[in-house]
This record gives sequence, C-alpha cells and structure tokens, in this order.
Amino acid sequence: MDGESRPRPDRPAPGRLPAEVTSFVGRQRELAALAGMLAGHRLVTVTGPGGVGKSRLALRAAARAAGAFPDGTWLVELAPVRSGRLLGHAVLEALRLPDGTARAPLEVLAEQLAGRRLLLVLDGCEHLAADCAELAGALLRAVPGLRVLATSRVALRTAGEHLLTLDPLPVGPVGPVGPDDPDDPAATAAPEGDAALPDAVRLFADRARAVLPSFEVTAANAGTVARLCRRLDGIPLAVELAAGRLRALSVEQIEARLDDRFRLLTGGDPAALPRHRTLRTTIGWSHELCTVQERLLWARLAVFAGGFDLDAAEYVCTGEGVDPDDLLDHLTELVAKSVVLRVAGPHGVRFRLLDTVRAYGLQWLRAGGEEHRLLRRHRDWFLGVATWGEVEWFGPRQAETAERTALVHADLRAALEYCLTEPGEEQTALLMAGTLWFYWVGCGHLGEGRHWLDRALALAPEPTGARAKALWVTGYTATLQGDLAAARPALEECRRQALATGDDRALAHAVHRQGCAALIGDEPARAVELFEESLWHYRTIGELDSNVLMAMFELGLAHLFQGDRESGELWLGQVRELCEEHGEQWAYAYALYALAYAHWLKGEIRPARTLARESVRLNHLFHDLLGIVLAIDLLALLETEPAGPGESGDLREARVLQGAAHRIWRAVGRPFFGSRAFNGPHRACEERAGAGLTEQEFTDSFATGARLDLDAAVHRALGGGGSPDGPGPRPGPGPLPPPAPRPSPVGR
Repeated sequence: MDGESRPRPDRPAPGRLPAEVTSFVGRQRELAALAGMLAGHRLVTVTGPGGVGKSRLALRAAARAAGAFPDGTWLVELAPVRSGRLLGHAVLEALRLPDGTARAPLEVLAEQLAGRRLLLVLDGCEHLAADCAELAGALLRAVPGLRVLATSRVALRTAGEHLLTLDPLPVGPVGPVGPDDPDDPAATAAPEGDAALPDAVRLFADRARAVLPSFEVTAANAGTVARLCRRLDGIPLAVELAAGRLRALSVEQIEARLDDRFRLLTGGDPAALPRHRTLRTTIGWSHELCTVQERLLWARLAVFAGGFDLDAAEYVCTGEGVDPDDLLDHLTELVAKSVVLRVAGPHGVRFRLLDTVRAYGLQWLRAGGEEHRLLRRHRDWFLGVATWGEVEWFGPRQAETAERTALVHADLRAALEYCLTEPGEEQTALLMAGTLWFYWVGCGHLGEGRHWLDRALALAPEPTGARAKALWVTGYTATLQGDLAAARPALEECRRQALATGDDRALAHAVHRQGCAALIGDEPARAVELFEESLWHYRTIGELDSNVLMAMFELGLAHLFQGDRESGELWLGQVRELCEEHGEQWAYAYALYALAYAHWLKGEIRPARTLARESVRLNHLFHDLLGIVLAIDLLALLETEPAGPGESGDLREARVLQGAAHRIWRAVGRPFFGSRAFNGPHRACEERAGAGLTEQEFTDSFATGARLDLDAAVHRALGGGGSPDGPGPRPGPGPLPPPAPRPSPVGR
C-alpha cells in the first residue's frame, strides 16, 4: 500500500470479516496477484464463474491486507439484496453506519467515510452490477482513502476498474489410463503428502476428510481422484460437492456416476461440456442423488434471502410432500450432502444456502409451480416475526429482540419487497412496514424505515387500519429526522382517519406524535397538552408499552423545557419505575437522559454524569443513534462543570465530545431537530468552551472528536479517555441515583 496507508500500531484495525470455517487450499499465485493489484489500484473486481471461489479469495486477500487499512476492512454481502434501491442502505448497515436521515444513502456514505482509510469488499455484485458500479465510482471519487474489492460474475464496467479473472483450481496432468494401469504414475507412486498434489486434488482430499476422516489420497486412488477433479474442471464448489458424496459412495463410484451424467448430456463426449455448465451439472447430479423429499425441501429453502433457523424452515417449507416430523432429518441430510451450510451462533444454530445452490433450488421451485405459494408463506412467517418483535420489544427480552430482528433483516427486506411488487399485497406491506417501527426507530434504521413506509403509503391510499398505523409511524420517523414538513401532514391524516373510523389506538398514537412534533418545534406548552391527551387515550384503551413510556418521558421533558422541574421529575420517575418493573431498557435510556438533564438544572453534576453515561451505554446496545447523541451532547456540557469540591471542568474534553456528537448528528438527521430547546445544552457548552479555550484549542479539540467513529465516541463518553485502547481511563458510571417519587396515575 502507499505510504498513507500504513497501519497504526496502537490499535487493531476494525472491520467485519467472517472467520474462515474451512481450510484455504491453494491460490497462492492469485493471492499474490490480488495483493499487488490492491496496492496499486483503488477498484479491483475478481470475476469468474459461479463456484470458482471468488468470495473466498477476496476475503482471504482482504484479511491479509487489513493492517494497511486503519479504519477497517468491511464485508458487504449483496446476494440477499434484491433491489438496487437498497444497496446504499445495505452498505451503511454493513459499515455499522445506520442512517437516520432523509438524505440519499450515497450522500450519507460519502460524508461518513470522509477522511477514512478503509477497504470495502462488495461480494456478489453480478445481479446489481450497474448499481454497484455507480456506488463504487461515486464513493471512490468522494473518499480518497477508500479502496473497493468487488466479486462478480461480470465486470462492473466503471472507470478505474481493474480485473482479476479467477480460473478454476489446477487439476494436474491426467492421462487416459485406468487406476490400475502400471503406466499411470499416480498408480505406481503415492504422492508425498497433500502438498505434492495439484490444488484441486488437495481440496478434494481436505473436504473428503470432513465426511470421512480416514480418507487419504493414495497410490491406489490418486488417478481416480485426479480424473474426477478434471471432470469437474477444478471448480472448487463442484469439487466440494463431489467430496461430500464420500459419505455414501467410493471415489470410483462418484467418478463413474458423474461421468455417466456428463456423457448423457454431451452425447458421449464429456469434454464437450462447457465449463460454465460444469457446476450446474454437478449440482444437478447432487440434486438427483437426493430423495424426493430432500429435493422438495432444497427448492423450498431457496425462498430464504439470508439464513434461517429450524422454526422458520418448518413453517415455510413443510406440508404437501414434506412432513413436519421429518423435516429435521431431511435438513440434516442436506447438510451432510453439502447442499445446506450449518452456522452456529449466539442465538443457536442457523442454516443457509450458497448462492449458486439457492439459484438452482429456485429454478426447481418455479418449475414445480410452488414459487408464489412459498413466497406467501415466507411473507407470513416474517410478518409474524415483525409482529412478535413488536410484542417482545416491551419487556426483558428487548435487547435480544433487537439482535434477532437484525439477524433476519435480509428476509424482512425480501418479504417487504414481495408485498410491494405483488398485486393485492399492499395492505400487508403497510402493516409490516408499520409494525417494524421498533426496529426502524429503536435500532438506528430511520432512513430505511422511511423508504419502505413511503413506498407502501404511495401504493395504498385508501383509509384502512394498516394505513393508519403506517401514517403514525411515518410521522414518528420523520419527526425524529427533524422533517416536520413530512411529519405533520402524515400525523394529521392519521388523526382525521382515526376519528372518522373510531380507531382509538391510531388516534392515541397520532396525537402522541403530534406532541413530539410540537416539542421539537419549540412549542412545549402545546406539547404538554398533546402528550396529556395521548396518555388519556392510552389509558382508556388499556395500553402500556414502550410507546406509552416514551409519551411519559416526552411529557416530563416538555415540563423541564418550560422550567417546571417538579412536574418533569415526577413523570420521569414514573417512567423509570415502570421500566424497571417490566425490564424495559430502550425508553429507560431516554428517561435517564432526561433525568440527567434535570440533575444538571439543579447543579447536581456527579449524578447527572452517571445517568447520562448509562443512557449512552443502553442506547448503544440498541444502536439507537438519536439516544446516543442526545446523551453525549449533554455529557459534553457536564464536562464543563466541576463534579464536586476541589474539582474543575475539562473544557477540552467537552469540546471533543461535541465534535463526536456533531459527527453522529450528521447520520441522525437535522442536528437537535432544529429545536432551540434541544440545542440548549450544546449552545451552553459551546459558549463556556469558547470563553475558556484558545481558538486553536477550541478548533482542534472539536476536530479530534469529529474523527471518532461511533464505538470510539461511545467509549470516550463513558469515561474511556483519549482512545478506546488508550491509557488512563476515567472512572466509569457509578451506581444510578435513586428514582424520584412517583406522580399521580397516568391521565388527566
């Protein structure tokens, strides 16, 4: 790499590359060539047919180059992304830069990556080649420190692209003689270990030992294995699939049966089979060796865009030929045959199909006339996932719900795309996009949420319960983005429709979010009226969930903004107690932020810092950027104040935290929503720092904070000092102060 890309010695480079679960065989020449290309060029695309190992090579090369990219090597898996309109959102998510703004994702990416030196791996671009070319070109022009490594079956065809065409693995010379022919060198002399074998044969041997630990390439079978690998054109995936058959067949049987299939397809001349059809033929042979039920399950599993667990497979894929009681056995067999991959993780075992294998299964699904039925079952399952997530969001499993929803994000996108493109599914699209409010709002996906909500609302203008829900969720997300011009009409339409149809729940939500719009619009008195009205509606319908708690928090904050600390603290104390009673953490984090603000108003700096830091920590669990940045900005102000006798504030650290918050605000939306009240702590901190620091200190400290990524900013706000791994950390948050007394019951 160039001189500017030297690794930093003080901390490991960040990034999100998956760990290798099988050994990497061969490809040393290609790795060296790819390393050289990455050192000299900013956009490199590894091309080649399906199954040739493009992804594996790119990930190995990226891992080796990681030290040269101080801001990380990041993988974006594009196979589950079905639409080019979601490409920018997928890249933001992979980079852990979820966007809460109403801006175009490409604009946000260019801004967030400015000044960084990182490697972006775009894996599986062929179905979005034009969109990937546009994104890569725009980012490379905007971010000088960025390099892009893409994998695709086709070139991206954009300026500055350099291609590495990946050929199949070498198979070595193999003559026409049989395995027992004394003139066959492979038959008369055993190889000197795997290292002496051609790469394709080494790969076969390695994968064979995964299913048959005693397998070795010997003098007796070396010729057969080599001919088999040649028959498979050295395509790694084809070789791996063939090796997986050793569980039931000998090498000789595998070669004979595969050869029979090739001869059938090529009129007796196996050499006539084009290379691009070899893998498809091998997959087809694996398909033929499956039972009828296994083939059916294979086709149905192809409907999943990402990974899936056993429960999802049972719901979506069973019935009409696949007995629920037998599904686990069939799935186990598909794993054993290397058709399905088993992936163990913190939330249990999940499964996935390789892209090429999934594509083959989809063809059979369509040929069998089952595609629409399976897509509907897939939609139903993930609508259920969204609905259950909304229920589970209020309770002790809230953080787990956030993680599980993130795990199936690709399939939620696929289900939403199906609903928006399949006639008659518009109401389901509205319902699903609205039900996922907790994920859009609570987990840092405001921008993507608006994408789905806006599309769904445009397709279904008739007044329905699903539309009412989508309207208040749209108003909510737009308000948090500071986009009151979009929020207010949506909320007013929801309110009118709710009154006309008697939808009390939608009315409560609409009035609640109108209160939010008034609060950030610097109308705290009007906000108090609306929050009180919404809480009356919530009480009337017997509602108690995170939304209700947020209304109580916002009412308390509105009182604080008006200078009524007593009323504010009473409401916030009730939120805190209810959260602790029900195990709710998301609304709790916001309540802690407001309580910290209340302590600051009273001059109680030490408890204010403790509460604000805990708010940062909890919001970081959910990746809620808005909650994080509000609390960091408040912590910046608290840094200007002495926490006790004999102490002094730290104006430089205050300014660093302001810089860090500024960067996060750019990813959230309009800073402080454009509100004078929310901007108050920032303005007060800025004035104090400006009065106590030199102009250079004022500017440099802010710039230091603005360079921190999200995790580093959170670490610093929690008292971690100058860098995530730096010496001399400050004391972390102490025990939380006790709750304030509870106010009167909810309502008027």
